[in-house]
Amino acid sequence: MSNSFVHPSAIIEPGAALGEGCHIGPFCHVGAEVTLGDQVTLKSHVVVSGKTDIGEETIVFPFSVLGEIPQDKKFKGEKTSLSIGSRNRIREHVTMNTGTTGGGGLTRVGDDGLFMAGCHVAHDVHIHNRVILVNNAAVAGHCVIEDDVIVGGLSGLHQFVRIGQGAIIGAVTMVTNDVIPHGLVQAPRGELHGLNLVGLKRRGVARADITALRAAFQMLAQGEGAFQERAKRLGEETESDYVQQIVDFVTGASDRSFLTPGE
Repeated sequence: MSNSFVHPSAIIEPGAALGEGCHIGPFCHVGAEVTLGDQVTLKSHVVVSGKTDIGEETIVFPFSVLGEIPQDKKFKGEKTSLSIGSRNRIREHVTMNTGTTGGGGLTRVGDDGLFMAGCHVAHDVHIHNRVILVNNAAVAGHCVIEDDVIVGGLSGLHQFVRIGQGAIIGAVTMVTNDVIPHGLVQAPRGELHGLNLVGLKRRGVARADITALRAAFQMLAQGEGAFQERAKRLGEETESDYVQQIVDFVTGASDRSFLTPGE
């Protein structure tokens, strides 16, 4: 706890580990199995419990609860954990639960994410880097969200759904099936309407790759055969790493079906 500030009203249970330069604001509660990295800030009224570690320079805003037990009736008190990476911004009233033994025992959040007010991250979810969950988005158990995904406000992801890298989910959308990398999903029941072209351009993706992705999307939408068969043919023909990313995602293991173009 060297060089860390702990407000007199905060409770730090014996056994908790605080890195250099942490700031623990008023009325926070840090549990005995919690590890905070260097320069973590808990603003005020933050609860961090369970076997939870938070990476350096992450800021947690008031009334967030991190590391509480899963909202899963099968959970019987097993020792599971929550791991949150570095430089995240976790806004007011966000909840993130630990894992379950049936899902590997770990809920994991990557680096540089923004979790806006009221978001929920359920048990055994794996969130990668630079992900944004907008206000009151809810991620059900066992979901996987890859790098650079944005989930719009008041949206929900069904359990076991995978969201591919660079995809964007519109506001007030329920997603019940996997979303291909760089996909654009909107409408109340989650329809795959195209590609996240704005996101691709913002990340500086080459025009040739964007053109290849557009052609790939058209083939997935209108080609012959089943969706997976079209994806395999794409893999045989493409020279674009971005298109290959979609191919690998579609042909990989999944517990759900896919949102398909025009569905």
